[in-house]
Amino acid sequence: MENNELDNNLSPMENNETTNLSNDTQPLESYMETRIKIQPLQDITDKIKDAISDIIVGQHETIELLLAALLADGHVLIEGVPGVAKTLMAKTLSKLIDADFSRIQFTPDLMPSDVIGTALFNPQEVKFTFKEGPVFSNIVLIDEINRAPAKTQAALFEVMEERQITVDGKTHLLEPPFIVLATQNPVEHEGTYRLPEAQLDRFLFKINVGYPTLTEETRILSEHHAQKGKLLLQNLQAVISKKQLDDCRKLVQQVHVEAKLIEFIAGLTVSTRSDRSLYLGASPRASLALLDASKAIAVLRGRDFVTPEDIQYVAPAVLRHRIALTPEREMEGATTDDVIAELIRKIEVPR
Repeated sequence: MENNELDNNLSPMENNETTNLSNDTQPLESYMETRIKIQPLQDITDKIKDAISDIIVGQHETIELLLAALLADGHVLIEGVPGVAKTLMAKTLSKLIDADFSRIQFTPDLMPSDVIGTALFNPQEVKFTFKEGPVFSNIVLIDEINRAPAKTQAALFEVMEERQITVDGKTHLLEPPFIVLATQNPVEHEGTYRLPEAQLDRFLFKINVGYPTLTEETRILSEHHAQKGKLLLQNLQAVISKKQLDDCRKLVQQVHVEAKLIEFIAGLTVSTRSDRSLYLGASPRASLALLDASKAIAVLRGRDFVTPEDIQYVAPAVLRHRIALTPEREMEGATTDDVIAELIRKIEVPR
């Protein structure tokens, strides 16, 4: 498909079949009359998924969640031990989108002005002018986000939530799309600074990247020996423009969600606030994240409506960084994923 054809197919404002879906909890009869066309979007996401899979061996769930975050307009925290292709995944995704990309290596001596920018004196005009930092981009890769001190991490609070930067009382808006892909190492604590809960809550997903299987590692070695990976990465071409991505996101927002699934999402989030295994529950932002993420997953799986399975699938990635275990449960060896699984089993699944 040509780009202009994709634009026409994806633009919800130009398609009469998609203009009446403003109410997510509309009756089923009304929904059946206003089905949205997701095939053009699927064609694009399939191209992106195939291109990433050509370079990244395995990690299918991680790739799917990255695409879901892209469609849901959310930031992603990627956690894994060194060498499991966290940075490579982020760089590969950025190459497939025709948008600006910047990479920031977080270090202990990094200052907030090194990230967001600073005001510099212009002697010719005899005034201060704002010099934009690397965060003024569309896709921002932050490597080892937990290596910068708290004051530098705090510089991301406003930009991640509001897509703007305020310096010296003046607000600077960022051009959409804007997505932060941050990586961190879960096992190394020397020279690291724990991310505050307020910043963790700004990430749509926290994705845990594990080790590859024996078969996958064998393929990694074979492709490295043939130098196939480097060649593929250099030759990657963008498959989606910023306008097409915006149209895709508008389409995802119109995915049908039944009222009983809205209640299921709310019940799951609220249950984290009273569970005895947790001393910190999830906020309403987590409910919004569950809703947006489940819509994106539904579209990636070829549907224009959300199912309970979509919500259950995204729940660990949405909630694991937003809740905190009590010391007693930690001593028992439990994880936040264990508690999330328990909560899902307790809540009645709507059918």
